[in-house]
Amino acid sequence: MVEAVRSHAFSAPEIAAVYRAIDERRDMRHFSGGEVAPELMRRLLQAAHHAPSVGFMQPWRFIRISTRPLREALHALVERERVLTARALGEREEEFMRLKVEGLLSAAEVWVVALADGREKHVFGRRTLPHMDLASAACAIQNLWLAARAEGLGMGWVSLFEPGAVSALLQMPPGAEPIALLCIGPVDGFYEEPMLQKERWARRSPLDDLIYEDSWGRAMTAAA
Repeated sequence: MVEAVRSHAFSAPEIAAVYRAIDERRDMRHFSGGEVAPELMRRLLQAAHHAPSVGFMQPWRFIRISTRPLREALHALVERERVLTARALGEREEEFMRLKVEGLLSAAEVWVVALADGREKHVFGRRTLPHMDLASAACAIQNLWLAARAEGLGMGWVSLFEPGAVSALLQMPPGAEPIALLCIGPVDGFYEEPMLQKERWARRSPLDDLIYEDSWGRAMTAAA
């Protein structure tokens, strides 16, 4: 069995590259302008489109924001939600307002990811878990993120917006739902650690605290 696994494995450098992309991926908020070549952007979207999806429903839709006025309109919606989020945080309001949470006006590319309309017809794998459409689209975004990092591009996922306002702005049909504003492009450098950890907003939890065995909260036993 071990030999069978090894026969299907990538080469050692290829394996290292996959883990490096995962480890060094960052939610970027600082961009250096520039541009993303169309053929490179196409590769990133192809990586996203090869993500797994429940029932092979492929719920993701990608909208490129190509005009400055539309970017500025999205930025205004994000800024409005940023203020409302800060107020909802109570005692951490001022701390939150000091954080940089997006790069919509400075990234080379801005893309909106949405769930397609008509998703209710996809029952396979969603009868009891209808939110698997969102899980599938999140896999597509992660694929794009890792591919961007491997290509040397930064990417940031912005979720501070009111979905109905973005839907109206982009003239989405009833049932379609925006889930992400993606900022993509060249950066001067990648954060050595997640920015929110660097800013002491939160820290990555120890993996062992999140792994259970057989029942909730029961720590895993040591491997035999």
